[in-house]
Amino acid sequence: MPTEPQASMNTQVFEIYIKASPQTIWDAITSPEWNAKYGYKGPMHFELRAGGKFQTRANADMQRMGLPEVIIDGEVLESVPPRRLVHTYRWLFTEESKAEGFTKVTYEIEQTPAGFSRLTVIHDLQGAPAMAQAVKSKFNLQGGGGWNWILSDLKSLIETGKIMSAA
Repeated sequence: MPTEPQASMNTQVFEIYIKASPQTIWDAITSPEWNAKYGYKGPMHFELRAGGKFQTRANADMQRMGLPEVIIDGEVLESVPPRRLVHTYRWLFTEESKAEGFTKVTYEIEQTPAGFSRLTVIHDLQGAPAMAQAVKSKFNLQGGGGWNWILSDLKSLIETGKIMSAA
């Protein structure tokens, strides 16, 4: 039985229940055809093996705002479909965000006996205070929302076929 993740100043834990199979949730996280539809809508690309590349690419709106083609990069540390994905994560928006360095994101997907799944995202933010502030931010029209908003949008897309915003 997995141990309960503990949040700290350097680690943020986000949990959501989704009426879907672990495989559907896995696909929504790891497939650019899915993950470009929710949250910030930057397609994420994973090489799903230890040592594989992870990248989030800027969508057309992001590029018009002056962001680089690749806005987040990292390395896949662990891939156990459809249950667990661990990768490093570094923002490339600005030189300052790039200098903050890599953090670590862990996705854990567990089928419950009630027929829905629990998705837990654990973000280890050691040494990344700006990212720590952003990932727990509330939704705003200037681009905030953090993990709570991303996961809520993911849930909406999977369960209803629609994202929360009309944008």
